[in-house]
Amino acid sequence: MENLRTAMEELIQAKMPDQDWEYFQSKLIFKEFPKKHRLIEAGQTERYLSFIIKGIIRFYIPGPEHDTTVYMAFDNWFTSVYDSFVTQGPSYYSAETLQETSMLRISYSDLQDVYKNTSVGNLIGRRASEVLFVLKTQREISLLKLNAEERYLQLLKEQPHLIQNIPQKYLASYIGITPQALSRIRKRINA
Repeated sequence: MENLRTAMEELIQAKMPDQDWEYFQSKLIFKEFPKKHRLIEAGQTERYLSFIIKGIIRFYIPGPEHDTTVYMAFDNWFTSVYDSFVTQGPSYYSAETLQETSMLRISYSDLQDVYKNTSVGNLIGRRASEVLFVLKTQREISLLKLNAEERYLQLLKEQPHLIQNIPQKYLASYIGITPQALSRIRKRINA
């Protein structure tokens, strides 16, 4: 729980009042999921905003021949199929755990209560949305501006945990290339 409070305070760049923390904490549900557990299918509605205590979650668009990985979430960070969560409409993505995962979750309606009944609730929601928007924009720019090798090198620099903990087929999909093309890039870089 302290990791979550720390993450929230870093997000709002301020100390969270104890009464707000207690109210927020009372709404949380602890859940554990096995490796390869489908958290949500494309077409379903995301009902929870989660904080990953331990684990990795892959968000992807299912395809007839192969999936397209669009995002990965790791320990000590907030996660959700956020567009579905915010609109309470169907998701375009599916999400699955890549390893045993434990998280704290809050439902959409409970989060709305936190926004209404705490002094920092709206600030938390706004800052989380801003961070997610920036991350999404950076990813889009990377896909449009950089070639595959540059995207891989950028991942090595900025997110080495992706390289170490993600199966190559998902990593290749995240970069927007085939596993074979990723192997060639890795060989060229390590030569």
